[in-house]
Amino acid sequence: MSASPVDWDLAVRTARRLAPAGPQVSWAEASDAVTELRGLAVRAEEHVRSVTGLIPPGEPLEATVVDRAGWAAANVDGFKVVIEPLAEKLMLKKQNAVALSAASRLTGVQMGTLLAWLSSKVLGQYEVFLPEEGTGRLVLVAPNIVETERRLGVDPGDFRMWVALHEVTHRTQFTAVPWLHAHVRSEVHALLEASALDDPGQLVARLKNAVTQLPRGGSVVELLQTPEQKVVLDRVTAFMSLLEGHAEHVMDGVGPSVVPTVTTIRARFDERRREGSGLVDRVLRRMLGLDLKALQYAEGKVFVDRAVREVGMAGFNRVWESPETLPTRQEIREPMAWVRRIHGKTAIA
Repeated sequence: MSASPVDWDLAVRTARRLAPAGPQVSWAEASDAVTELRGLAVRAEEHVRSVTGLIPPGEPLEATVVDRAGWAAANVDGFKVVIEPLAEKLMLKKQNAVALSAASRLTGVQMGTLLAWLSSKVLGQYEVFLPEEGTGRLVLVAPNIVETERRLGVDPGDFRMWVALHEVTHRTQFTAVPWLHAHVRSEVHALLEASALDDPGQLVARLKNAVTQLPRGGSVVELLQTPEQKVVLDRVTAFMSLLEGHAEHVMDGVGPSVVPTVTTIRARFDERRREGSGLVDRVLRRMLGLDLKALQYAEGKVFVDRAVREVGMAGFNRVWESPETLPTRQEIREPMAWVRRIHGKTAIA
């Protein structure tokens, strides 16, 4: 059996060791937060269904609540599901087992270190990449939610519901639209295939170019793209913008009857996104392309807000019919182009 390009066990150990400690809370506070967050996923789904019109099969499930180390370990498992199929193909081209083993350990440490850093940034996620294809899991990161609500000075109950609405929307997207699971796996594998190089010299050349161009703007993710990658990455970016924008639309769309302080939370949360945490944090975000995710939230929400305003939620929901009805990256930036393509000019008032 071929060796893995990543020492997954080392990645998990590294992430657990380096994950920052969470905020100081009493045992009772921690227990109450975990219990509340688990139940909020069930309560939030009723509101998500009401706003979106999407009805998943079965009963709503509670969230899985984790700490930072648990989130990092779970994402190592996700990476393993995504990367291993391509890695096995690439391993056939490798000859030096000793060099591969050393590289595997180094990559394991690097992945674990990166996930440890990210583990303090994520409030929650819907895990698409589980070993059982077609399944997913909603995860909320308790210490990050508590730390953020304290930093923003917002009502904890309202903020927790607001976060739950976002993540439950993602769960609803994937459970109410069955083909999405296979689609996102296919797109990510296509991106990885486009990223695979037969000649390591190509990667070295692009790295040198990225180092030269980075001070002028952009991220390593963007600057290392090949033409083949750009085609796939544009599709993936548009898809992610749609998912994130849809969740943002729902977060605010439930209104003050569900989250009384929603206006305050949105204003303070958006200000936090703009300000960032510090110089090192901002540099890392830019280099890794994480600023692109913030742009996905913004552009995606504008797209969904405009499309819903033009054709209603039922008309917007045609986006979930097939991969062909998904918006392109250009349509994300020009919502009316999607409306015209899907609904025709007569749909525009």
